[in-house]
Amino acid sequence: MTVRTAAEPPNRIEVDMDAPSLDTDSSCTSLSSSVQRYEYKHGRRYHGYHAGSYPFPNDKREQDRLDMIHHLYTRILNDRLFLAPLDPRGKAILDIGTGTGIWALHMGDAHPAARLIVGNDLSPIQPSWAPANVRFVVDDVEKDWVDRHPYDFIHCRYMAGSIKDWPRLIRQCYAHLRPGGWLELQESVNVMYSEDGTLPPDSFMARMMHGLIVACEKIGRTMDPAPSMEKWVQEAGFDPITKHRFKIPVGSWPKDPRLKECGSLMRVNFVEGVEAFTASLFTEVLGWTPEEVAVLNTGVREEAMRNDIHAIFDFVVIVAQKPY
Repeated sequence: MTVRTAAEPPNRIEVDMDAPSLDTDSSCTSLSSSVQRYEYKHGRRYHGYHAGSYPFPNDKREQDRLDMIHHLYTRILNDRLFLAPLDPRGKAILDIGTGTGIWALHMGDAHPAARLIVGNDLSPIQPSWAPANVRFVVDDVEKDWVDRHPYDFIHCRYMAGSIKDWPRLIRQCYAHLRPGGWLELQESVNVMYSEDGTLPPDSFMARMMHGLIVACEKIGRTMDPAPSMEKWVQEAGFDPITKHRFKIPVGSWPKDPRLKECGSLMRVNFVEGVEAFTASLFTEVLGWTPEEVAVLNTGVREEAMRNDIHAIFDFVVIVAQKPY
């Protein structure tokens, strides 16, 4: 078993002392009727296919947020769509939990010689237009995979809170990869921290993240898979395995221009997305009143705008190969 740890990020993120104290800018074709049905609650739209499997909305507001997260993660990876040592030409590629399809679409545009790029999701929210080598499938990846198509590369990103049985999912990935094929998992470690003590343990942002982890545990899903991903791919038989770790700040306080941009996007993620995170899980699972959730959401938005709170997420990328 070969496990490599890639170069770690800098020990500390340097603070831009000239940053303002507050941030003020915002930065398948044929489908059955059951797949196209939606649920409406908490003023938001949720998927109807296998209802409850995904606890977050899928409406236009959420789609815009997911597209922004794609841009954030791409920037964190220095404008790379993936880290696996893969030449996509002639390859079959699967994107698990494709969401709006933005990663698959960008892959199709960037790599027109890729043979096939399939985006899989519970919600049919992908555009009807796509590059010639891209197609979308509405399905539940936690069920037995009926597609026996062997893939050369499987990409799975930002699925925290969505999967009940990660080891089984990874075993299915292994079974559906060609020998020598690659799996890439990308997830944030959903426990925030600061390097200078500016994030109190009882902050609204920390309380929200803790509540999300607890709520997802109650419904049998993990909100924080990142710390276990390396172990799961080892157990599935992948070898070699490389682990990459990056830092994502919240806010425009970093001095480094790229981290400042990424932090600004993560800040918008909190300000615009907090309602999507908490609406269903905190009321239906944790039993909070709408008024209690509203107070939390307001506190999260206010903290996310403050540049004197230097909150950070770790972002983990696991790149693993199926042996020949």
